[in-house]
Amino acid sequence: MGKKIPTSVSFNLPDGKEVTIETGKLATQAHGSVVVRIEDTMILATIVSAHEPRENAAFFPLSVDYQEKYAAVGRIPGNFFRRETRLNDYEILISRLVDRAIRPLFPDGYMHDTQVILTLHSSDQRNLPDAYAALAASAAIVVSDINWNGPISEVRVAKINGEYVVNPEKEALEGAELEIIVAATMDNVMMVEGEANECQEADLIEAIKVGHEAIKVQCKAQLELAQLVGEAATVKRVLPEAPSSDEALALVKEVTTDKIIAVAHGAMDKVTRKDALKAIKTELKEAAAEKGDEWMAEHGSFISAYFDKHKKATLREVVMSEKVRLDGRATDQVRPIWTEVDYLPAAHGSAIFNRGETQALASLTLGTKLDKKMEDTALAQTYEKFMLHYNFPALSVGEIKPMRGPGRREVGHANLASRSLKKVLPDENPYTIRIVSDILESNGSSSMATVCAGSLALMDAGIAIKAPVSGIAMGMISDGTRNIILSDILGDEDALGDMDFKVTGTDKGITACQMDIKVDGLPYETLTAALDQAKAGRLHILGEMAKTLTKANEDLKPHAPRMVEIIIDKSFIGAVIGPGGKVIQEMQASTGTVINIEEVDDKGVVSIASTDAVGLQSAKEQIEKITFVPSVGDEYDATVDSIMPYGAFVKFGSKSGLLHVSEISWERVENVGDVLSEGQSIKVKIIGIDERSGKMRLSRKVLMPKPERN
Repeated sequence: MGKKIPTSVSFNLPDGKEVTIETGKLATQAHGSVVVRIEDTMILATIVSAHEPRENAAFFPLSVDYQEKYAAVGRIPGNFFRRETRLNDYEILISRLVDRAIRPLFPDGYMHDTQVILTLHSSDQRNLPDAYAALAASAAIVVSDINWNGPISEVRVAKINGEYVVNPEKEALEGAELEIIVAATMDNVMMVEGEANECQEADLIEAIKVGHEAIKVQCKAQLELAQLVGEAATVKRVLPEAPSSDEALALVKEVTTDKIIAVAHGAMDKVTRKDALKAIKTELKEAAAEKGDEWMAEHGSFISAYFDKHKKATLREVVMSEKVRLDGRATDQVRPIWTEVDYLPAAHGSAIFNRGETQALASLTLGTKLDKKMEDTALAQTYEKFMLHYNFPALSVGEIKPMRGPGRREVGHANLASRSLKKVLPDENPYTIRIVSDILESNGSSSMATVCAGSLALMDAGIAIKAPVSGIAMGMISDGTRNIILSDILGDEDALGDMDFKVTGTDKGITACQMDIKVDGLPYETLTAALDQAKAGRLHILGEMAKTLTKANEDLKPHAPRMVEIIIDKSFIGAVIGPGGKVIQEMQASTGTVINIEEVDDKGVVSIASTDAVGLQSAKEQIEKITFVPSVGDEYDATVDSIMPYGAFVKFGSKSGLLHVSEISWERVENVGDVLSEGQSIKVKIIGIDERSGKMRLSRKVLMPKPERN
């Protein structure tokens, strides 16, 4: 085959940077493939979708995988195999961002195995690739023959120095007051996720609007590319019409409608409601079986699917028309809350947060700088001193599953909770902090329970956070004309609804958010109303948390490590460590401390940690002795080390110096040994320091009364 001739389009970001989307050059056997390029950053996106649906699929089998090649930045992986392995947490989070943006736009009932692969092949390390990954995925689908209701795109919006900036470079983000990722179609916002320094609701809305305007340009570019590609992109696959049965649907409605409405009015708990709906389905199947084998052969396969759809539609209608929620609450009502701190006596901090049938147990551990987590990704090697891990065992929903490592959902929930809390950590915090949230019961909003439990655990541990943080999950049910906003949604309401909007923050503002919208045409007025209702719920939850703890405890737990930091001249780092680490190792062994020393901003920073206050003080004093810098006028308790004809060498701390015979006494000293002896303790004063050699001039006599002359 000859050289492939690519097709491409370009557009400009608001700051003038050019972005190019190219197809037809790489990975042409995939059903759709593009390369998105901005300056020297390049992402290859591909999609492949099976031509036949998966049999008995319960949900759309879509997988999205984003991976960064180390070669993209001229690095060799540091792992044992020296190659890329499974996705790291950062790559999983980007994969989730793309998945959540594109998944809702595939046709209802589309059950074809579909895989989207995004690969970063080149990076200039200025333009962050996560802001372009969804654009690449969308463009790959657009130029394919796969049915999809796109295009979409994602952009990062940051508020920097009061200005909203689209896709800022990496360095510019360091001072951002607000940072979100927005995904949208030409007409509708689909997804929002980000963090902020206690921003106001209006700031978040404005950032979303700015992002949406930038996305419209990117969607137009994708449509233009599809037209340039031609029929391969504009003519989509013909999907077979799904089979149906009017008789089966009629039976479902006849047998179950009134019973489902009764469940909706029943204000039942989760298990009771689940059992009631299961009983209705069993009764429906029995009614269908009574129709006979011939009827079942023709219509029986539709019963379960039709029941699930009718159940959802009926419950939604009850909520919208009567504003009656499944557990009997008002639309803006938060479930009952109780909290407890210091529940785990051996932990450095702990808290239980219980809201309705959702319960999180948070435990907190304080560590040293040696406990920081190293993140070695293709684009950066960083050290994290704040970690939050989220566990969702099957027992929390009364199920049995093997205990394996965290899945993508756990990684995503942990990230949201971590972003929510890190904004309120003290600026000067010497500790490495790890919070573990174990979900012990779940009926919706477990990630928000994690935020609340984590906030309480921080305060219980004595970490002086700037303000307590709470979180609430909002939902919405809409039919296009009626919009019902729900506060603190249940798990069933999440499944029924058209929006999942999680908001966390303090009493002053928002610290993080995550929104997924499943319907078209959500007006900004409705989004504003949802944020206002979320604020009221967030403040209510903070009030309930305040009944247990309003601020951080004054002191750490008795068994938690105490830590002090000493700033030393960097020239003393070697002296503190000693030959082969001998000095610092002996010091740690004798004092029972953990000592870490590093150079920061041209200074030495020594961190000492211990659960024993006496050992901590001892290590501190030893280091101060090694590193203290004498100055003229200082007085010291010294020990005579050796006697010489011309004076005595004395030691004080880690220093030594000559006490000249003329400075021993006001009276003439003929023989130094007549006045001083080795091992004798005396007081000396520094009366001078040679600028060139650093040698000190010491005096004993200036600290003694001067005899009067006769």
